[in-house]
Amino acid sequence: MPKGILVVQTRPVSAEREDEYNKWYSEEHVPDILKIPGFVGARRYRVHDTGDVTADPATPEYITIYEIEADDLATPLQALRTSSNEGRVRRSTSLQTDPPPLRTFYELID
Repeated sequence: MPKGILVVQTRPVSAEREDEYNKWYSEEHVPDILKIPGFVGARRYRVHDTGDVTADPATPEYITIYEIEADDLATPLQALRTSSNEGRVRRSTSLQTDPPPLRTFYELID
């Protein structure tokens, strides 16, 4: 069972580039993250409007939940920052960065 999760909310820069965004995210970005020690899994989700529950339009349409397994949860997060800064986590202009993606880290409590 993972000891922590990193939840990242994102959206494509435009509807016209959504396919490019999804291809990059699934085929490049997630595999780059999973090469970082401590990141052991990832799942992506898209908002599903059921009619009964409608998302706030300001809510990013996509989330990725990364599972983290490490004795010291700060270590994989620091490795992620380092990998990003060194260009080992590829970026795409299809990702909206203004406003930036929302990132929230959770640790397992039970």
